[in-house]
Amino acid sequence: MALNEGDPRECDMTSQLKARHWIDGEWMDAKDRRESVNPATGEPIGSYTEATQAEATKAIEAALRAFQETEWSENRRLRAKVLNDMADRFEARTQDLVEILALENGKVKPEGQFEVSMVPSKLRFYAALTLTDFGRAVETAAGRYTTTLREPAGVAGIIAPWNSPVVLFIRSLAPALAAGCTTVGKLPGFTAQTNARMCEVFSEVKDLPKGVVNVFTESGSAGARMLIDCPDVPVISLTGSSKTGQAIMAACAKNLKRFSGELGGKTPILLFDDTDLDKALPIVEKALTVFAGQFCMTGSRLLVHRPILDAVRNRLAARLEAVKVGPAADLSSDMGPMINVANVKRVDAMVEAAIAGGAKVVVRGGPIQDGPLAKGAFYRPTLLEIDDHSMPIAQEEVFGPVLVMQAFDTEDEAVALANQSDYGLAASVWSTNIDRPLRIARRIDAGTVWINNWAIVYDETEEGGYKQSGLGRLNGMSAIDDFLEYRTIIQEIDLAASRRQPASAEHAPRRRLAGTVAAQ
Repeated sequence: MALNEGDPRECDMTSQLKARHWIDGEWMDAKDRRESVNPATGEPIGSYTEATQAEATKAIEAALRAFQETEWSENRRLRAKVLNDMADRFEARTQDLVEILALENGKVKPEGQFEVSMVPSKLRFYAALTLTDFGRAVETAAGRYTTTLREPAGVAGIIAPWNSPVVLFIRSLAPALAAGCTTVGKLPGFTAQTNARMCEVFSEVKDLPKGVVNVFTESGSAGARMLIDCPDVPVISLTGSSKTGQAIMAACAKNLKRFSGELGGKTPILLFDDTDLDKALPIVEKALTVFAGQFCMTGSRLLVHRPILDAVRNRLAARLEAVKVGPAADLSSDMGPMINVANVKRVDAMVEAAIAGGAKVVVRGGPIQDGPLAKGAFYRPTLLEIDDHSMPIAQEEVFGPVLVMQAFDTEDEAVALANQSDYGLAASVWSTNIDRPLRIARRIDAGTVWINNWAIVYDETEEGGYKQSGLGRLNGMSAIDDFLEYRTIIQEIDLAASRRQPASAEHAPRRRLAGTVAAQ
């Protein structure tokens, strides 16, 4: 493999990792080289090359050339084959990707496995959709035929985040490729080595034309601004914060560029008095601690029916205090580090402000400041109880393992509290009553509502948010729409003239044959 010098699976060689960009089917370096850091130790594991406008420009030029000069945009069977082959290669390289996620992103091994395992099925779903996604035709009047074609929009810019870089990049890439677009991906510097390992997978797909998939890494925004401002990139697909989405959407307006994005979330979990707490509380714990709370669907608001409030408080506190925080290298760790110390400080400042504002501490959690983990970006789970749902800690996306809990007395109050948010990405409703969960789910302003569960996502069903949680949908059949244009062709045939024409010679034998058969 040409990309990385050394192997991240060998601990004594991690300092040799050198990640580069993947543009026009070639590895590309740049002058500005920066450190990749293990968030569990704060130590460097290698380096990566930071993209500039020059690298982004080359990537856009390569993608545009591939769209205009190769058969990619027109050959559905090629696209289906490539997506299936890509799925095979991701399966074969699963362990490599899990290891680098654990090392660079901080995920404990089961979480890394969970992320990577979602990739092949997404690629295969869109491979199938490539061959089954059709336009339509209709005879709108006698002799007038209207055909509507679904065609690729062109070059798609994909901006993915650091919290789950593999699956969230593929989640946009797969429908873009299925639609026939060529792509330029902007991936974050925090996961440069993971980005590079993904690009190794792309390089192993033999039938993938050069320039169809291009990826550059940056910690800044120079390359992303090129994607957003360039008129040769008609589509931007973002997974990121709501603030970033608002800024990109405003910038896209200049060229009336199509924008879709899954943005922030503040997922409420509603526990009614008939909830099976033995089933619910382990999932509530994971809803907070998966990816160290750095997840758009993190269960960060717990709304509890007052009759079970004391039981939930006591049992959940015991569970959160027992969570073993540690590095992915320790297979007994329940939750890994946050992405860096700066984010640990940011989250803790939000918690301190909430406590000063009246939030009651149930489990303080917080930064690990002593012992061997003190050098890493570790933050123990925190549980606060509040009476005022308008507090910033209940309204703003924390992006860390901090849970706020509030009691409610009626269904209407529960729904009102759940909807008291600028976000509407997801929600979770718990009750053993046969009617209540669906009744409540229909009233919550969220793109996904789980009943007696959390974070169950299927490739074939849409995922996305209401309100400040985004525009458009990813996963499902609707995801491909963000990358398509519709062309309508209207053709009129003079039927009267065709009736006046004598039968052509090529049709005469058929008529004679038909008559002969009829006679027999």
